Amino acid sequence: MQIKTIVLALASIIVTACGSNEHKDDAEILNVKPSYLGDISNKTYDGVIDDLLTAGLGRSGLAGATPAYVDANNPTAAELRRNAIYANYRAVLDISANSGYGTLYGPNVDAKGGVGTGEGRIGGTEYIAYSDDGSGNQNVTLMVQVPVGFDVKNPCIVTGTSSGSRGIYGAIGSAGEWGLKNNCAVAYSDKGSGTGLYTFDDDSVNLQTGLRAGRSAAGKNAIFAPVLSDADRAAFASSSPARVAFKHAHSQQNPEKDWGKFTLQAVEFAYYVLNEKYGTLAKDNKSHVVMFTPKNTIAIASSISNGAGSALLAAEQDTKGLISGVAATEPQIQPKTATGYTIRQGAGVATGQGKALFDYSTYAALYQPCIAATAAAPGRCASLVAKGLLNGGDLASQQNDAKARLKSYGWLADSDVLQAAHAGTNILVAVTYAYAYGKFSVTDKVCGFTFAQTDVNGVPLALTGAQKVSSFAAQNGIIGSVVYENSMGGAKAYNFGVSPSTAAQDQSLDGFLCLRSLATGVDAVTGAALSGTLAAQSTRVRSGMAEVAATGNLKGKPAIIVQGRSDTLIPVNFASRAYLGLNAVAEGSNSKLRYIEVTNANHFDSFTNVLPANVVPLHVYLFRALDAMLANLRASATPLPPSQVVRTVTRADNSTPITVANVPPIATTPTGGNAIIINGTTVSVPD
Repeated sequence: MQIKTIVLALASIIVTACGSNEHKDDAEILNVKPSYLGDISNKTYDGVIDDLLTAGLGRSGLAGATPAYVDANNPTAAELRRNAIYANYRAVLDISANSGYGTLYGPNVDAKGGVGTGEGRIGGTEYIAYSDDGSGNQNVTLMVQVPVGFDVKNPCIVTGTSSGSRGIYGAIGSAGEWGLKNNCAVAYSDKGSGTGLYTFDDDSVNLQTGLRAGRSAAGKNAIFAPVLSDADRAAFASSSPARVAFKHAHSQQNPEKDWGKFTLQAVEFAYYVLNEKYGTLAKDNKSHVVMFTPKNTIAIASSISNGAGSALLAAEQDTKGLISGVAATEPQIQPKTATGYTIRQGAGVATGQGKALFDYSTYAALYQPCIAATAAAPGRCASLVAKGLLNGGDLASQQNDAKARLKSYGWLADSDVLQAAHAGTNILVAVTYAYAYGKFSVTDKVCGFTFAQTDVNGVPLALTGAQKVSSFAAQNGIIGSVVYENSMGGAKAYNFGVSPSTAAQDQSLDGFLCLRSLATGVDAVTGAALSGTLAAQSTRVRSGMAEVAATGNLKGKPAIIVQGRSDTLIPVNFASRAYLGLNAVAEGSNSKLRYIEVTNANHFDSFTNVLPANVVPLHVYLFRALDAMLANLRASATPLPPSQVVRTVTRADNSTPITVANVPPIATTPTGGNAIIINGTTVSVPD
């Protein structure tokens, strides 16, 4: 994909009045709309009936039942926005009161941590536009929220790139909430992988507003439509009824390679919006004069998970000084190399440092379903044993061996209790990213996999009209279940799939061994080199993996990365710890990166209430990292906290409220037993 030259709004052309006798002080720097931006819509919310943070729901509404549509078959754009904010806020936070909602975090908790009794609505103006190359095939959604309290004397911008494959409101409860409460503009991006459901049966798409339309009627305004001829669409719809396509997997653009760029574009959009809103009218009585630039405005790249990785990539790729600093949690970041640095934990060297997402997700997709197996459905474990990929004479010993293999590959023992719960997640990751990295079409049925809603027996089932029209709000970006087309007896949801090589219901093991082969370039069972179609597909996938690799060079920008030690989706050895080592290689003594590792925290705060004896919320540490970064950027005499392990305290059960005693602050001076030390290119993390 060709990347067009970007016209920076904030680096706008200097325009002088006509004539040769003009004085320098007559020069005006005009605010110019970036060339990649399409039409900009905007709406102002009063903070009473409707607002930026909660869509009018407030603290109570976010904690309540899903808001109903007046007409479930014809929701309005406003209703879809409301429900998208509701769903995305709750997806990244634990809304249980005893987990900290309403006391440690939530709309009613102010920027200083004060707990109020109000609903926490925040008024302001919301601006939305597509970033595109003119084809309508990219249509990356960008959004800027400017709170009514935006401080023009101390201007700040915070990025909120969506986590996972979420849509434009994906970061509303993470970086979005912090930014709005701190009177910053928030620059969001769905990073080209947000909710974009395409259904073949009626040839329909999502629009930027969330409404549905026919593909032809939508034209270049669809969030996503697969690039197929009409004949190919009709043929696929006939041969594979009920299957769906969605943007992250099926855009054929590998959007992840541009997540840094899209995050930077969101910042540029924010500068353009702010200068239009607050800049004085120029002499031409049409344009506005630039008021905010990187020289007088703080811009923090932030977010969680995929959005956090995007923040780091944006900082690496920032050639125009747009990013002041980074504060991000649980980043999905993939170091370009696993060598040249060393990770140690306690007295030992860590195993499996610096692995790529598709590598470890396809490995997990083999073994986590075995760990999650029951006596009534032991098929995955049994088939792995039959293929020589697992040991054990009974289910319990097989599951223990599966856990041991994951630890040998780089997972920590802290993740053991969470491995089974992640089986379904890594299934989705493995299939989605196979399509994305290889830039495959939805019709390619890579390794025999497609996506569809399925019934209770695993048979593909068409989405209803009501499901389609609400998909913008209800879906997380990865839509439907993974379907194994090659299952003996016909296509079934992967968990019902019968592998041809085993004739056993083993959760479609053959398909996942195929994905594993794509990741490694060799046969997952025999280790032999691939050939034919599979070899070509593997080359495509591994080429896409290389496109998303991080350099570790933050160019001297201050940065704080926070990750939970128990992260089972993105293990610390593969991502944050490895990135710290890679950064040590890239920047050495010039590095301003800090790493905070939080015990008992994992990738999904939703487990806080489910597993109170094992999990504490990581979310509070995102806000603390952002607080620390803003303080440092506003007053350089305020140092960043040193790299450290934060020791948290879990609860006996979820009837006990979480307090600061459970999630202590990041230390300004960690004790020796908690300090993370970088010595040359060796990262030493205490046990």
